[in-house]
Formats: sequence, C-alpha cells, structure tokens
Amino acid sequence: KFILPKADCIRAVSLRISDSITANNYKLKTSPAVLPISIDTEKIINTTPVIDLHKKYPQFDRIILMASRLTKEKNIGLAIDAMGEIVKKYPKTGLVIVGDGPEREALKLYAIRHTLYATNIIFEGWQNDLISYYKTADLFLNTSNYEGYGLTLAEAAISSCPIVTTDIGIASELQKSGANILVCPVGDKDCLTESISRTPSSLGGAKPSLIPPTSLSEPNKGEYLKKYAESWQKCQNLI
Repeated sequence: KFILPKADCIRAVSLRISDSITANNYKLKTSPAVLPISIDTEKIINTTPVIDLHKKYPQFDRIILMASRLTKEKNIGLAIDAMGEIVKKYPKTGLVIVGDGPEREALKLYAIRHTLYATNIIFEGWQNDLISYYKTADLFLNTSNYEGYGLTLAEAAISSCPIVTTDIGIASELQKSGANILVCPVGDKDCLTESISRTPSSLGGAKPSLIPPTSLSEPNKGEYLKKYAESWQKCQNLI
C-alpha cells in the first residue's frame, strides 16, 4: 500500500499478479507491465532426453513428476494423499519428486505412513537435467498453495508434458495458450485425484502434441533481454 503507489514503473511476472495489483485500487502512477521469467524455449524444445524415467524406474507403468523445493507452501503432502488414492486403482503408478528442502524428512515419513515410500514415491533430490525428466514423464504434478509465476509449469508445458496443477501462478494462462493442463482449486485432493486419473497420457495412451506456449516466455535470452531493455527504457521515459 505504501510502495506501489510511489513506484514509477511496476513489472509483474504474470497476469495473475498484475490483475491482483490492479484490483486493489492502489492509485498507481502507471499500470503494471507483464514480463515473464526468462525461459530458453528453443533449448527445451531442441534438447534430446539423456535420462529416460521409464528406463530408470521400469517397475512403473506410468510416472508422475514433481519438481519443487520441499517447503510447506508447496503442499507436497497433498500429492502424497492423492497418490494414496491413485495406487488403489493403478498400483504401478510412480511419483518421482525432484527437489530438496526443510520438509524432506517429514515428507518421507508421511510417505512411509501411507506405505508409499520407495514403492510408489521416489525422492530424488536436486537434478541438473530437468528437461529429460519433463520429456520422459507421463504427467507433471503441482500442488502448491501459491506461486508468483510457476516456472516448472511453463517448462513442463514447453516439454509437451501433460500437467495437473492447483490454480496458482500461470496455470490459467497456460490453459488459454493451449497447453494440456487440468487445473484444480488449491488444496482440493479429490479434484487432483480425479484429474490425474482421467488424464489420458498419465494413466494410459500417448502424449498429445503441444504448441509451446511462447506467449508466456521469450524463445531465447537475446529476445528476452531486448524486451527487458525496452521495458526499462519505457520506464525511464516516464520518470
């Protein structure tokens, strides 16, 4: 309430944030400019997977991927709850969780209580080659309570990986861009479970082709930096 009305220029990384700022009637000097986080879409599209999750985990017929910091706001416990329901119908479904954080041990214990740890849920820690993971998983899952943007959602969409997510960050923008995505209310385990179960490519069938959502990011760093510079110059002209 104090800083935004005094700002000469405002940059938001998503329409959701821009709309929330505008909706609060802060009496802004200028409307927020939306400039997403930089993603090298060409690199993602042109990268050939080095790691195949199905070869790495041949015990699973279908593999669900999560890539996230293991913190409370990511609500990964909700994903574990949903997996408890999924494996009742599809026992050879695996959830691979890539990432680390303060909640790791607590989440492992929670998975053990669900009798899912190491059998259906794998904690991998941080990985450098997420593109291979996106491209060889059957489904990308996000259960966050909130996100400013949701970089992993954009990367998964560009990698043509179907997505089930809570309604955070750029989820609604991805829907409009034509991404193969199902969106659930935050914290809704039943919706997540149902969406995972009825996503054809997550539990049977081939992945659909996907036009990369270039409206959400610039295709390379050069073009992104050019757009960033133009935004900065516009801001300078307003001051």
